[in-house]
Amino acid sequence: MLQEAIDLQLGKVSELVRIVNEKDEVTFRAPTGSGKTRMMADFMNRILAQNSDIVFLVSSLSKGDLAEQNYKQFKDCSDRNIYPNLKPYLVSSESSNEERLFIPEGYNVYVLPRDLYKDKSKLKDGRVLQNFLQQMTLPLFGKGKCKKIWLIKDECHQATNNLDSLRQSFFKKVINFSATPNLSRKQHVDVNITDEEAEEVKLIKHIEFNDEEDLDFTEQGRHPETAIKKFLEIKEQYRNLLGVNPCLIIQISNKDKAEQEWANIKRILNKTEFQGLKWMSIVDPKSRLKCETNDKLCKLGVDRWKDYAKDKYSTIDIIVFKMVISEGWDIPRACMLYQVRDTQSKQLDEQVMGRVRRNPRLLDFENLSPEAQKLALTAWIWGIKPKDGKKTRQVSLFGDVNDIPQAIKVKTTHLVPPTKRKKFNIAKFLEAKKENIAHTDIFTLYNDLQRNGNDISDLCYDYAKNDIQKWWKFAENSDEIKKEYNNHICNYAESMELDMEGGVPREVSFPIMSEYLDDEAYSERITDWVWKRNDGQVKFAFDSNAEKEWVSILKDVSDHFSTQETGARNAQAGQMRTDNTVEPERKYAERKKLWGKNFLSGSEMRYEYYLNGIHQSYPDFVLKDDKGQIHLFEVKSVNVSNKATFDTEEYKEKIRALKLCYQYCSEVTGHIFYLPVLKDDKWQITRFINGDEKTISEEEFIESFE
Repeated sequence: MLQEAIDLQLGKVSELVRIVNEKDEVTFRAPTGSGKTRMMADFMNRILAQNSDIVFLVSSLSKGDLAEQNYKQFKDCSDRNIYPNLKPYLVSSESSNEERLFIPEGYNVYVLPRDLYKDKSKLKDGRVLQNFLQQMTLPLFGKGKCKKIWLIKDECHQATNNLDSLRQSFFKKVINFSATPNLSRKQHVDVNITDEEAEEVKLIKHIEFNDEEDLDFTEQGRHPETAIKKFLEIKEQYRNLLGVNPCLIIQISNKDKAEQEWANIKRILNKTEFQGLKWMSIVDPKSRLKCETNDKLCKLGVDRWKDYAKDKYSTIDIIVFKMVISEGWDIPRACMLYQVRDTQSKQLDEQVMGRVRRNPRLLDFENLSPEAQKLALTAWIWGIKPKDGKKTRQVSLFGDVNDIPQAIKVKTTHLVPPTKRKKFNIAKFLEAKKENIAHTDIFTLYNDLQRNGNDISDLCYDYAKNDIQKWWKFAENSDEIKKEYNNHICNYAESMELDMEGGVPREVSFPIMSEYLDDEAYSERITDWVWKRNDGQVKFAFDSNAEKEWVSILKDVSDHFSTQETGARNAQAGQMRTDNTVEPERKYAERKKLWGKNFLSGSEMRYEYYLNGIHQSYPDFVLKDDKGQIHLFEVKSVNVSNKATFDTEEYKEKIRALKLCYQYCSEVTGHIFYLPVLKDDKWQITRFINGDEKTISEEEFIESFE
């Protein structure tokens, strides 16, 4: 395996570990074939090394045996001491039949097939899983320290409604993993391995899409004859150069058309020129009568066909399926995909395409000849038209590696929990509370405690340790403690502090490299800021129309800077030079007025604020003026767009919380903070300087830089 691929995986896991300590829900996106399960194991191993009181519940899809597949990988990594902190356990259908789920002591990774926790199952309706989670987290039942449950959703684009109902009560963190996160479920990507990155380090194959004219049609519909002929062309190359038997995957429709489509494909396969090919068709894995093959595996049960087909030496050349291969069935030897069915789901298409993108010689790729490497990294696809969806764009800073980071240095802040300040003493607070005459039952108290959020729950366990009496007293007063907690942490004059490093304020800048999701609707041409696109283009995309409009204002301000600086420089040169020589070239950071988008990937420019819990605010833009002053902008809109209606009380509450945060941030850091809010076509700009708040117009904002 190439070192570049290993470095990419390790770096992304490091990024995930950092971010998960700052947010309660994180989404990790990685294309199929890039080692997602291995990175998941690495992530859990690192977290468990930091905190042995964390327990992971990994929800995996039942179809495709994905849960058992994940469990075996985790177990193998643990047994071979690759990730020694993992102690995995597979929750099986057998354990769900017991009246109480028995979990042997010492396990810290529980792999749960999603479909086991469903309505009318003992695992759910018999409260088996809920009892187990309470046993792990309640001091009344727990042995030793209470555990914190982190939920990992593998293939998170699939709904997990039943598990989601337990989130507030039991899960401290939720980590989403998928090649295709679902934005409608608020799975906004925090850590991303782009397809381009994975291709560059040879983790996955490059796709050659075949044009519409390459598709074959008859009266019975579309058929894969051209794809089969192409498969015959490369089959011997694959075997000779890679030592692998390749296979062609054909996807047919799900419902009424499936049998007709399979009959049409079977007619093609029966042609004399294709008689030597071995095939299997899994139209319905639950019905042996609807599964066919011309290979010796017909003597095996259908449940073993898929395992047989995965092996790199399998004699099966062509696999025909409906949906069973979309997740959890890894066939690295698959190199071609023909899609008979038409889908309207970009997400489903990406999942299916991922089946043929795995590198079949990943572990020893560097040992292959150039010809073999090229073959191993090519996938052929028919029938799926690449959608004009959003692409991830890679960007880098202009100039030398340390040029801009040395020129722009930004101070950041964090909020100090009340327990770390002497003014908030839980023991004294609770001593003043009278004992309840009638105690509430422990399960109601537990739910009340969880309802008040992770901060209060963590506060309780830190205070009570394993003392049930202390826990009970805290839980009975959790509502009042929540109010007191809010009073303390929202008092930014006391709770907000600068991030420190080595006894001095920590200063951060833009990362050397970053990325963003392209959206042509919100793109703007920019040639004079801190970023350059890795593909050489000069159009950059933003998150909203409001951001795009604010960019135009910042461009005008920056151009004004440059004009002023050029005039001053020319005047000085006129006094000092008479030979009309050109001023020597200077570093980019000295030549330009610096400003740029705070792209989230890799960004450390963030500020903590409180709104029903501690959150991170990443200002949208950062600008350094000609006096060396740092300006930070968080752009908002209360207009109705084609995507969402932002004029809601919840959204306005967030703006109010950000205003309070930025007011104190400006005082603590010495930077100038802005909240430009677009209403209709007018900007209402709130500016904070050294804690002083002022509302200014767009014209006043521009004039302030003159």
